[in-house]
Parts: sequence; C-alpha cells; structure tokens
Amino acid sequence: MKLLLRLFSWKTSLLLSIIILLTLIVFSFYGLYTNKFYLFKFDNYIFPVLTLVHFVFIYVMWFKINENEISDPQMRNLEFALYVVLLIYVFRFFDALFILLSYSEYESHVIPETFIPIGVLILFLYLLLVVLTLITIRYRIKLVGGYSFDEMNDQIDSWE
Repeated sequence: MKLLLRLFSWKTSLLLSIIILLTLIVFSFYGLYTNKFYLFKFDNYIFPVLTLVHFVFIYVMWFKINENEISDPQMRNLEFALYVVLLIYVFRFFDALFILLSYSEYESHVIPETFIPIGVLILFLYLLLVVLTLITIRYRIKLVGGYSFDEMNDQIDSWE
C-alpha cells in the first residue's frame, strides 16, 4: 500500500477516480454480448446513481484537504456509504470477470470481436477503481484525520 501511496498522490487518485467513474458510467449502458448501448433498461441506471456517493466523497475530500478542515460526522456517514458502494464495485468486478470467463460457453453464438478487448478494459477499470477507492480512504485517514469526535466536541465552544 505504501508503494501505491507513493505512486498516486491524493490529487492524482481523486482525478483518476473521477475519470474512471465517468468511463464506467458509460460502460454501464454497454452490452458486451451484443456490442450495443441500452439506454432504456432500468438496471443500467443503478450504477450511475450509486456513483453519486463516490463523487460527493471526492468533492468533500478535496474541500477538506484544501481548506485544512477536520473530519465531521457527515463525512463519516458518507464514508460508510462509500464502503457499501465499494462492495458493489467489487461485485461488478467479479461480474465482469464472470462474463469474460463465459466466453467459451457461447462460442457457437455470434459474439462481437470487441467482446474480449472491451471486457478486459472494463475489468481493469473496476479493479483500478477499487484500488483507487482504498487509496482515497487511506489519504482521508492521513490528510484529513480520523473520526475522533470526543476531541472535536471539546474544542467547540457553543457560546461563541
């Protein structure tokens, strides 16, 4: 993990996360087996809605680091929601892996030539997104601080 922290700065990890999220949102509408985009399937909109949690966390993280602010309960709740979204990213990674490994089962069917290259790209992007999400959480601990609200409450003067 230390190597990854040296490899990706906090700004790089946040910007790469945004780029990867936007790319995966586009690919969430793409059908690997048919090489078509499906805009009218309800299931395709679940991933883009869930990524809103990640986008808000990236914004809050950027703001907290630039303004030298400490963490707050809202950021903690947002990070807990990000943990759930991270599990969905892991699920989507294994789902893409399962789809790629099912290639041999459908050899007798007409499968587009883009199946393997785009499938591998999607698989790699999900893996990179999981790694970058973990790096972002690590940078939150390192740069913004932990969630020690007992100390935070001692520093707040309610009479001011």
